[in-house]
Amino acid sequence: MRIHIAADHAGFELKSVLVTHLAAAGHDVVDHGAASYDALDDYPPVCFAAGEAVVGDPGSLGVVIGGSGNGEQIAANKVRGVRAALAWNLDTARLARAHNDANVVAIGARQHTTDEAVALVEAFLAEPFTGDPRHRRRVDLLTAYEAGRRG
Repeated sequence: MRIHIAADHAGFELKSVLVTHLAAAGHDVVDHGAASYDALDDYPPVCFAAGEAVVGDPGSLGVVIGGSGNGEQIAANKVRGVRAALAWNLDTARLARAHNDANVVAIGARQHTTDEAVALVEAFLAEPFTGDPRHRRRVDLLTAYEAGRRG
C-alpha cells in the first residue's frame, strides 16, 4: 500500500521511525516533509501536501504527525476529499477506518511512546471500511456537504 506521511518538528523523529518501519513492512512510503528538523517550522504545508497526495492517489492512505496531532488533523481536513481522524488509542484508530472510512490518521508524537504510535498506525492501516449502509450513508453526507450540497 502507498502511504503518504508528513510531520512538523514535533513529529519529525516519529516520522523517521515510521518511514523505516512501514517500508520494512512492504509499504510504499512517500515522505512529504518536513525534510529536516526545524523547531520553527509550520505543520499546515506538509499536512496539505500529504492530504492532496492521498486524494490524488486512490487506494493510498496518509499519516500526519505533530505534538498533539490536533493541528495536523485540522490542516489535513482542509483538503477536499480528506477524512482525517485523530487516533489516541487502538479503538479510535480502527473505528476511524471501519466506520468513517478515514483516509488519513493524525498522531500526537508527544502523547505516545514510539511503540504505541507505531501500533496506532498499524491498526489504522490494517482496518478496512465496513461498507455498512449506515456508515456509507454518513460518509456520503460528509462528501455531499463538502461538495456544497446539503441534505
